[in-house]
Amino acid sequence: MLSRKLISLWHHIRYLPLLSVLTMSRWRGFDMRSRALGSAIGTVLRWFPPAIRRFDREIRHVYPDMPRRDRARLRRNMGRKMGQTLFEIYHCAEFQTQHGRFSASGPGLLALENAKAAGKGAIIVSGHFGQWEAVRAILKSRDMETGAVYRRQSNHHYQRRLLAGIEAGGKPILETGTLGTKALVRHLRNGGFIAILLDEKYAEGVRIPFLGRPALTSLAAAQLALKYDLPMVPAYGTRNPDGSSFKVDFEAPIPHTDAMAMTQAFNDSLSARIRTDPDQWYWLLRRWKGA
Repeated sequence: MLSRKLISLWHHIRYLPLLSVLTMSRWRGFDMRSRALGSAIGTVLRWFPPAIRRFDREIRHVYPDMPRRDRARLRRNMGRKMGQTLFEIYHCAEFQTQHGRFSASGPGLLALENAKAAGKGAIIVSGHFGQWEAVRAILKSRDMETGAVYRRQSNHHYQRRLLAGIEAGGKPILETGTLGTKALVRHLRNGGFIAILLDEKYAEGVRIPFLGRPALTSLAAAQLALKYDLPMVPAYGTRNPDGSSFKVDFEAPIPHTDAMAMTQAFNDSLSARIRTDPDQWYWLLRRWKGA
């Protein structure tokens, strides 16, 4: 009982800074609130030693010779953008209604429309890059509601807000694990669309190059696409320089070959995006740990 109370207290303490920023800015407009959280997280990334060490360790995997000043600038910019992304996810119901913020292009969009017309499911693959919820916002606005796979948060405050946010973006929301996988298969076989972020470390995965370094990666998305003959479409919501609008690119479906080659094709696709806009990717994922 005492242990549970201590855990609950620690959850409250960890959530308090975020709650404070959200509360202090709640009477402002959407953009001002978004930027307030972005500034707060940018400040943490600028001054908090554990965050600095973690970021520097990860960035050196890809840019070992990047000067310290450039690392610091990239770290702050990433923090600001990720703070805005977090705010938009927590307020996804409001975010989804702002259609004027999104522009969509790319051959993958037509492929998804064709799958929808044929009553087939589809798999949209992306990463923690830009605003990935902008991808589902575009699809939902075009009558292609798309569910998502997510990893449960250990802090129950973050878990509650995260789940509510991503549910507003489209259903079903499926938790990683055996039960979630079974529900995912049923959803796809019934003609549903699902979005999967493939850039997190997957302990049971295979080592596939990502940004030039081997990284433990799940083959599940490609395996499902092959097994059920579904399009696997990379899609990215890049944040524009104004900070509040997004260019959503739906790349051509990855050709069906084998699961390893298809997953490598996605890794290469996302890697190219990150190298072009490195401050739009969340560098704190510990992507190469254990690889």
